Amino acid sequence: MSISVIFPGQGSQSIGMGKDLYDNSQIVKELFEQASDVLQEDMAQLCFSENDKLNKTRYTQPAILLVSYATYMLIKDKVKGSIKFALGHSLGEFSALCATNALSFESAISLVSIRGKLMEEVCKNKSSGMMVVLGLEDFVLEEFCEKKRNLGLKVWCANYNGDGQIVLGGIKEDLSALEVEIKGLGAKRTLILPMSVASHCPILEDMKDDFKSILSESIKDEFLFPVISNTNAKPYKTKQEAIELLSNQLILPVQYKQSITSHEGEIEQFVECGGSVLKGLNKRLTQKPTISLQTYTDICEFIK
Repeated sequence: MSISVIFPGQGSQSIGMGKDLYDNSQIVKELFEQASDVLQEDMAQLCFSENDKLNKTRYTQPAILLVSYATYMLIKDKVKGSIKFALGHSLGEFSALCATNALSFESAISLVSIRGKLMEEVCKNKSSGMMVVLGLEDFVLEEFCEKKRNLGLKVWCANYNGDGQIVLGGIKEDLSALEVEIKGLGAKRTLILPMSVASHCPILEDMKDDFKSILSESIKDEFLFPVISNTNAKPYKTKQEAIELLSNQLILPVQYKQSITSHEGEIEQFVECGGSVLKGLNKRLTQKPTISLQTYTDICEFIK
């Protein structure tokens, strides 16, 4: 069976994530220990115990990558040779690069932690945020945001998650001020997300060059299968492409919807590693089934 492995992004974290895998697999325990050594942070405590760190971007990103990659490692032998391509949502693209061998696990953990820190630093004095908008067509929101930017507001379309489901990024005050107008356009719902960063929009321009340098030191030219880029919904398979696309990913919108609809015909099944958020999005995007692997039982059943 031909498949695509897919990896969730920020927002999929929760206390207890990965614990079932950790309790049942020595491989997963070792990955948690490696990540803890790289970051000098007890990743088991971060993921399994109540704390206020897990929702901070610098900790969220490596935690999600760790659990996603640990899940993939437990199915790796089963899916070898069946994967046509991998893709991830935002941060999940780095998990995809790990799966295809273009990033070592240790490099990826360090890389996404640095990514999270840089995002926090760039956004800390800008009161940045993100807002979900449901029920509007893409072009309506795109035109609306452009008009508001011409008036001096800072708002952009940041994530295309599905038909009628777009996330805006920008200055939180500007996003809040526009909620009533957006509902007036016919939006069914708007929701300011509990985030202090604005991803995938020009607010992150200041970190792009620094992050590009770090990417060039971390990524290898060793792709086992292609990865679909968030920024253009096209496959890539070289280090140079990865560096350009992942640095641009900071300031350009995530084309998740376009990635699924453009490539669903190439595979028979999507397999989500370490979450169920993308399975929810895929229900509205494709007739191809999406299997969500979160527990050790999920994985054992999948391998059978």
